[in-house]
Amino acid sequence: MIRGVDTTFLVAAEVFGHPGHSAARALLGKLVGDGDLLAMAPQVIAEFAHVVSDPRRFDRPLEMTAALERASMWWNAVETKQIFPDAGSVALFTDWMATARLGRKRILDTMLAATYASNGVRAIITSNSRDFDVFNTFEITVP
Repeated sequence: MIRGVDTTFLVAAEVFGHPGHSAARALLGKLVGDGDLLAMAPQVIAEFAHVVSDPRRFDRPLEMTAALERASMWWNAVETKQIFPDAGSVALFTDWMATARLGRKRILDTMLAATYASNGVRAIITSNSRDFDVFNTFEITVP
């Protein structure tokens, strides 16, 4: 199965001191062991680097160079299927935003969901299922 990765999951899997780290690593090991692929869009990698290098979120954030190295490792992993937004993603994004009457704080997650959906991804791994429940499109896995 191909499962779209949300940044919340990626951060939990990478940051040792994160409260969800153990559960995220266990789930990651199971999925990869089962032969699942991890779909990843460019915006996940960008948001990941932003979050793990933020000193307001972590006592020991990564330096940007290290954050980008980790992002690149995930992006280029053999288990990763690179997914890109296209015109269909944008159309679905604007439709979902309007139909569900979502506000500005939902823009990034909605664009990610639209990118995955328009590329045929029907499952998402996230630490916050509420971000994706509204679309009634995905099988959601929470570590």
